[in-house]
Parts: sequence; structure tokens; C-alpha cells
Amino acid sequence: MNIYMWSGPRNLSTALMRSFENREDTEVWDEPLYAYYLNETKKNHPMKDEIIKNYPTDINKIIKLMSNEPHNNKICYQKHMTHHILEQTPLHWIENGINCFLIRHPKEVIDSYIKKNNLSESSDIGFPGQYRIFQKVKKLNRELIVINADDIYKNPEKLLKLLCEKLNIKYSNKMIKWPLGSRSSDGCWHKVWYDTVKLSTSFEKKINKNINIPSEFLSIYNECLDIYNEINFFNLNNEYQ
Repeated sequence: MNIYMWSGPRNLSTALMRSFENREDTEVWDEPLYAYYLNETKKNHPMKDEIIKNYPTDINKIIKLMSNEPHNNKICYQKHMTHHILEQTPLHWIENGINCFLIRHPKEVIDSYIKKNNLSESSDIGFPGQYRIFQKVKKLNRELIVINADDIYKNPEKLLKLLCEKLNIKYSNKMIKWPLGSRSSDGCWHKVWYDTVKLSTSFEKKINKNINIPSEFLSIYNECLDIYNEINFFNLNNEYQ
């Protein structure tokens, strides 16, 4: 089984990957499309040249790998960043797995993102790409599996159990805690982006804070908020209130 977990940046995506990797029946793949995205867009991300040099950039070869059934009836959990999906990126291959959407309120995403990177357009934080994939899955008449990072923060065990139920896999209590440190499965970009998760052993409690979006990002925020609200309507947790 291939699980395609679609998330924007500055979410709980790497922690959720840790959670699944701690299962005995699961292998993970960290951002299969990152090198392709950098090669196509020429975006000046940290470690850009090293990423392009060490990871595949040919979209057809990557699609074949992402579509293959994992060995020994294992689960292949693929952590995908939605901004890696470009207008020209084919999406036919997503039919070869179960698509899930991890969302987070754009106010929190923007607040976190601008501390680490330049934000010039909504596509940088993945909301338009996530919406495109969401609409594609909808047209396929597949079940829309949406989880909100806030709900994971509040009650990770509950949300993971609900998610496993939707995926038709057995929940494992090993998903709640994981060993400290980096993994061989981490992309080389862990040196820049994974400081917090490498110090974690579980889904840590969220610290609530007041966030004010700088005026130069308000148009991006409003665009992303509309997308967030539409996708969040299908939030898995809403079914079990």
C-alpha cells in the first residue's frame, strides 16, 4: 500500500512521518519530489545544489518509483510537500495509492515560514498545490481523508486511530513515541529544516500564541485561508465530534 500524505511546509509533516516510520510494517520516503521541484523552478532554497545532485529529478522515473508497490506487503508512507506539484506536474499516478491531506491554519504556517525563508507567493507554502490535488482526488470519487495539525496536537492518539481506521490498517501504539535524532530516511535537508523534530520523541504540546500577519503577506494569507476552509470542511475529526 502506498500512502501519499500531502502537506504544506511548516506543518507537522515530519513528525507524522516519524510516527509512521516507527511502525514495524512501514517504510517512509521523505519528499520524493523535492529535487525535481528545485531543478524545475530554480528556487534558491538552502542546500539546493546538494539536493539536486543527490536525488532524482526526472519526473517520469520518480513517478514510476512512487507508484511501485512496496516490498513484502509493507506500507510505503510518502511525505509529500504540495508546493512541489507544479502546473506541469502529471497527477495520474496518485491513483496508485491512498491520498491524505495534512492541513494547518495559514496564519500559523506563514508565521513559521517567514522565520526561515522568503515568502513571495501562495504557492511557496503549498495551499494552491494542495487544492489542485484535493480536487483531483475528489474527481476520482475517492474518499477525502483530511487531518488538521491542531487536532493532532490536542489528541494525537485519537487522531492516529481515526486515520488508521480510514486507511484500513491496524493502529500501533508505537506511533505515539519515537527515538530521538535523525534517520537514514531523512532527506539531506534535515540539516536545515529538522532541528525541532530531531529533538522530539512525540507530538509535543502546542504553545498557543497571538499571531499578527505582517501587512505585506495579507493577500497571500487571505487566498490561503479560503483554500484551508474548503479543505478543512472534510476534516476527519469533524465526523467524530
